[in-house]
Amino acid sequence: MPNWDRAPLHLRRINPALNMRRFYTLSIQPTLFGGASLVRNWGRIGAGGQSMIETFDRPEEADGAMGRLERSKRRRGYADR
Repeated sequence: MPNWDRAPLHLRRINPALNMRRFYTLSIQPTLFGGASLVRNWGRIGAGGQSMIETFDRPEEADGAMGRLERSKRRRGYADR
């Protein structure tokens, strides 16, 4: 049984010298058929941003994808709020 209590991950990347103020949010949501969806939101802080939903057959796959994206964003300079 998957643990759906995992909190969404909110990351920011702010660099005033480059006029950069970005956000990136990752969360895992259950689907109606026993799978899981990875919900990604990103954009400029203060704007609506964009969204993407990836659906996986197993919750473990969604958790792995979330971990990979988190590591990638942290390497690019995103940090916790």
